[in-house]
Amino acid sequence: MDYKDYYQVLGLKKGSSPEEIKRSYRKHAVKYHPDKNQGNKEAEEKFKEINEAYAVLSDPQKKAQYDQFGSTGFHQRYSQEDIFKGFDVGDLFKDAGFGTEDIFSRIFGGGQQRPRTRNRKQRGEDFTMELQVTFSESAHGAEKRVAFMRGDDREELSVKIPAGVANEAKLRIAGKGGSGTGGGPAGDLYLIIKTGTDPVFTREDDNIIVACDIRFTEAALGTSLEVPTLEGGKRIKIAAGIQSGTKIRLKGFGFPHMGKATRGDLYVKVGIKVPEQLTDAQKKLLLELSGTGM
Repeated sequence: MDYKDYYQVLGLKKGSSPEEIKRSYRKHAVKYHPDKNQGNKEAEEKFKEINEAYAVLSDPQKKAQYDQFGSTGFHQRYSQEDIFKGFDVGDLFKDAGFGTEDIFSRIFGGGQQRPRTRNRKQRGEDFTMELQVTFSESAHGAEKRVAFMRGDDREELSVKIPAGVANEAKLRIAGKGGSGTGGGPAGDLYLIIKTGTDPVFTREDDNIIVACDIRFTEAALGTSLEVPTLEGGKRIKIAAGIQSGTKIRLKGFGFPHMGKATRGDLYVKVGIKVPEQLTDAQKKLLLELSGTGM
């Protein structure tokens, strides 16, 4: 879906000051106000766009999200209801000689979240931010410091990352979102976890895959092998005659099931190395083996 560029809607450039945004909004909103354009559906739609653009660009948190993620990314994070939370234009239109309540009830609909014109009790908006954690931190858990803006104030807090947390998991920090209005409660802060990769381990749900190569003779005769796990090395037995691609399961050596005492498994995926070059002696031996049907 294509979304309107809020800066273009208000005739502004990115980086415009709050005063410029407010001044441009007032000019455009007065021009397209339904009281001055009765029966003009095009003006009514323009009036809606102008109010939506101002609801975002006049709010520091929403504006920062819009500037960071762009129009499409912003709308993936904010619903129409989220956009208008806490938005109040009553004083602006009162100064211009217009009413507001009936206008917004009509064009935004009685059941839809619309611009706020009275000091009603309202919950603050929820904030969302990404938090990077390493592969090891996602496996074992960690404590991270996060910094974020609440209005004009910068806040920091420690966040406990649970062991086994998955990529894209959402952690809720209650009461750390936007301030409520009219005595309403604050919103929440949601941390979207972004987990790093590991050069040795591959995660599949709560299981781990680790690739290990053995020689042809080891595959034929059997051997033992030291394999890495999240807790360190572990020696395992390789049965004689193992085939390339076989997975050996180590029960309970995977990721913790988040919030539980149980864990996933680790699978050792066995590969067989074929030498690219042979010595004369090796080639002679293999030819002899070949003659036996091996």
